[in-house]
This record gives sequence, structure tokens and C-alpha cells, in this order.
Amino acid sequence: AVQLVESGGDSVQVGGSLTLSCQISGNTANPYCLAWFRQAPEKKREGVAAIYTGRNSGTYYSDSAKGRFTISRDSAKNTMFLQMNTLEPDDTAMYYCAADPKYMCFGWDRGDFGNWGQGTQVTVSA
Repeated sequence: AVQLVESGGDSVQVGGSLTLSCQISGNTANPYCLAWFRQAPEKKREGVAAIYTGRNSGTYYSDSAKGRFTISRDSAKNTMFLQMNTLEPDDTAMYYCAADPKYMCFGWDRGDFGNWGQGTQVTVSA
């Protein structure tokens, strides 16, 4: 099993930036797909970005995240990040990190991950 703990959520103003972190522990020896999801009140959970830890590591983004958000990881520290720029009110949500042994993160945005963190709140206000 993999344990995930998010941090870095905060209240920011429109146009601001924020970096979320996800500390990863447990059985991470095999390649994993690591991803960020978010869920706003009364909305369905949606995928934000994903990164594959195996050979030919790639990054994947939702349309709403492309160009504004950057997913990355520090393998030595077992930590994943989500750098968010030019934040908008629609980015307000609880953000979750997730992990699953999906080869090359195939189908990551369907959200069927086996390991989830508890979430960190991001609020963007005018």
C-alpha cells in the first residue's frame, strides 16, 4: 500500500500562485502513476495532472490545467508537487493526490486509483 499526505493548500487571490505537495510513503518500489485530482462543492471529481514514475516518465494534464499548472516530483524525497499559476475562482476545490500502478498513466483521468490522500483545500477569491 501507498500512503499519501497533501499539504500547501491555502486561500489566494485571483491571478495568484500556489504549490501543493504530496508526501508519498509505503511500497513505491514499482512504477506508479501519481496524480492530482480536485473536487469542488456539488461538482464531480476531476483529474488535474498526472506523472508516471517509471521509464519514459511522462506528464499529463487536463485541458483546464494545461499552460497554468505544472506537475513534478522529487524522487529522492518521495514528494510530488503541483505548481499552480494564474489561479482562477474555478480552481477553488479540495485537491487530492492519488497513486496507482497504471502503466504510463493510461486512463488516469478516469480516477480509478487505489491510493488517495486526505486532501488539501485551495480557495481562490477575487
